[in-house]
Amino acid sequence: MEFLAPSRAHELLQQRADALFIDCRSEMEYLFVGHPIGAAHVAWNDGPHWEINPHFIVGVRKLAGARSDRPIVLICRSGNRSAAAGEALERQGFSLVYGVLHGFEGDLDARHHRNATNGWRCEGLPWEQC
Repeated sequence: MEFLAPSRAHELLQQRADALFIDCRSEMEYLFVGHPIGAAHVAWNDGPHWEINPHFIVGVRKLAGARSDRPIVLICRSGNRSAAAGEALERQGFSLVYGVLHGFEGDLDARHHRNATNGWRCEGLPWEQC
C-alpha cells in the first residue's frame, strides 16, 4: 500500500478514470462531517460497537467489479482506518491500493482541533456535506 499526500491522491483520481475512491469512515462521519466529492462510502468499521465491517471487502469488490488491479484510493478521518482497510484489501488480492495521508480531517493541532494542519479539507480539495 502506498500513501499519497491529499493533493497527489486528487491528481491520481483525476488522471485515472478507472480509479475507485472510497471513504471508509463511519456513516455518521460521511454524512455529517462531509466527504470528498466523488467518494463512495464503504465503512471499515461503524458504531455502535465499532467492530470491523464484515462486508467491507464484499462492498469494495462490488464497486470494483471483476478487476482486482483497479486503483483504489482510501480515505478516513486521519489515515489510520485507511491503512487497516488497505492491508485487508491487499490480503484479498487488490494490487493497487493507496491511502490518503492525514485523511479527510487531518491531524490534531496544538488545541486538539482537526482541519487546521493537514488533510483533504485543509488542502482545499473538493468536498461536500449532505
